[in-house]
Amino acid sequence: MPSDRTSRATTTKRLSSITARALPASIATPLYDRSRVVPGIVHLGVGAFHRAHQAAYVDDCLAAGETGWGITGVSLRSADTRDALTPQDGLYTLAIRSSGEEKLRVIGSIASMLVAPEDPSAVLAALTDPRTRIVTLTITEKAYLRAAGGGLDTAHPDIVHDLAEPQTPKTAHGFLTEALARRRAAGTAPFTVLCCDNLPANGATLHRLLIEFAELRDAKLDAKGDAGLAKHIADAVAFPSSMVDRIVPATTDADRVRIAEELGVEDAWPVMTEPFCQWVVEDDFPGGRPAWEQFGVTMVDDVGPFEDMKLRLLNGSHSAIAYLGLLSGHATVDRAFADPAIRAFVDALWAEAIPTLPRNAGLDTASYTAELAERFSNTALAHRTAQIANDGSQKLPQRIVASALESIEAGAVPEHLTLVIAAWIAACEARGKTLPEGHFTDPLDSALATLFGRNLPTEETVAAVFDLAGFAKDHASRQTLIEFVATHIVHLKQGGPALASNPEL
Repeated sequence: MPSDRTSRATTTKRLSSITARALPASIATPLYDRSRVVPGIVHLGVGAFHRAHQAAYVDDCLAAGETGWGITGVSLRSADTRDALTPQDGLYTLAIRSSGEEKLRVIGSIASMLVAPEDPSAVLAALTDPRTRIVTLTITEKAYLRAAGGGLDTAHPDIVHDLAEPQTPKTAHGFLTEALARRRAAGTAPFTVLCCDNLPANGATLHRLLIEFAELRDAKLDAKGDAGLAKHIADAVAFPSSMVDRIVPATTDADRVRIAEELGVEDAWPVMTEPFCQWVVEDDFPGGRPAWEQFGVTMVDDVGPFEDMKLRLLNGSHSAIAYLGLLSGHATVDRAFADPAIRAFVDALWAEAIPTLPRNAGLDTASYTAELAERFSNTALAHRTAQIANDGSQKLPQRIVASALESIEAGAVPEHLTLVIAAWIAACEARGKTLPEGHFTDPLDSALATLFGRNLPTEETVAAVFDLAGFAKDHASRQTLIEFVATHIVHLKQGGPALASNPEL
C-alpha cells in the first residue's frame, strides 16, 4: 500500500493529466486523448499485477485508436489503490527494470476507480452498463472461495451474505451473478468474463463456481418465479481461460522516492516489473474485444498447455525458491536463486515437472526454463520471497501437488516436488521462531497455528495439513505423498535447507 511518508522529491506536485505533459522526454506517456476513451472493461482486483500487465496491454490498444476499451477498476476490499490513483487522474508509472537499466512508462488506461465495500451499487452500475463488454479478474486464488474439494465454499460468511443480500454483494461471485441477472432482465447481452488468476483452467473453473453460486441463488428465488439464472450463465456467458505471466514485486518507499526524482513529480503508487510479459488468451469474446494480438498477446483455441507450463515451471519453482529461500535466510528471489543449493534444486524440480506437461503441444521447455533462470537472476527487481510465500495452501495444489501426483502415477519418484510442500509447512511453522511472526500469511493460518501447537508426530502433522488444505483429497497416492513430505520435514529439521539439492539423502 502507498507510504504515508513525505516524499524526498524536489516537488510536491502529483502525477496527473496536466503534470504528465511536462515529464522528461525519456518517459513514455499516453499520447491519446483520454477524454475520448469509453469504458468497455471492468476489472475486479486492481492490484499491482493488473497494472503491470492487462492495463499496459489495454493502454497499447487505446494508443492505437481503440477508444472503446477504457478500464473501470474495482477494488473488492481496500480503498488504497483508489486513494492513490484518483488524485492522479488514474495515471501511474510502470517501471520496467532489468539488471542493467530501468525504463519508465506512464499508463493511462484506468479511467476510474471504485471501491466495492463503500458503494456496491456503483460497481453494479458499471457492470450493467451496456458499454461494458468484458469483465477481467485478478483477485488472487483465495478470493475464489473454494472448499477443500474444489467446489464453492458455501459456508463462507461472504457467500452466505451474498445469497441472502444479492443487492449488496461482497464477493466477485455475488457481483458477477447479480450483474448478469440485471443484464438478463434488461435484455442486455452478457459480458465476457476473463479470469487472469493462477487457477487451473481458470475460465472453466470460474464458470463452474459461478454456476454453483447461481444454482443456490435460483433455489432461494424459485418460489418467487425468478429462477433460471444458472442455466443462463451456463449457456450464454463466455468464460475464456487465460495464462498471464509477469513478475511484479511489491513497491517500496525507496522505489517511490527514486521514481519521483526521475519524474519530477510524486507518484503515490508506481509499479515495478520486469521486461518479460506474456498473455495467452482463448479467443471467445461474443461481445468483441481489443486487438490485443497486435501488441504481443497470443490468442489461441486452447490455453491449457501454456497454462500448465507456466504453473508448474514458473509458479512451482517460484514457490520452491520462496520457501527454501525463507528457510535459508534469503530475502529476495535473486539472492535465493544465487544460492548453489537452491539453484541446483530448481533444475532438478524442473526435470521432475517437465514430464508431467502435455506432450505434442509444441512447448519448448528448454528455452522456457532458460528464460526463467535469467528472470530469476534479475537483481533489479528485488522480488521478496515473503511476498511469493503468501497463500501457499491455495497455490500449491496446481503448482506442485498435481505434478507430484502425476509423477507417481507415471512411476516416477517426486522427490523435489514433495520437498516444496515440506518447505511450505516448515516455513509456516517457523514463523514466530526463526522467521518473524506474520512474515507471510495464509488463509489457514489460524488452523495451522492450532495444529502446530499440538506437537504431533511429523507424519500425523503432515496428514492433518493435507486435510486442512485439501491436498490430494481422495487420491490413491495421497498417503505416498504424505510419507515423502514427512521424510523431507525431518531432513529439513535435521540438516536445514542445504538438503534441498540432495533431498534423497
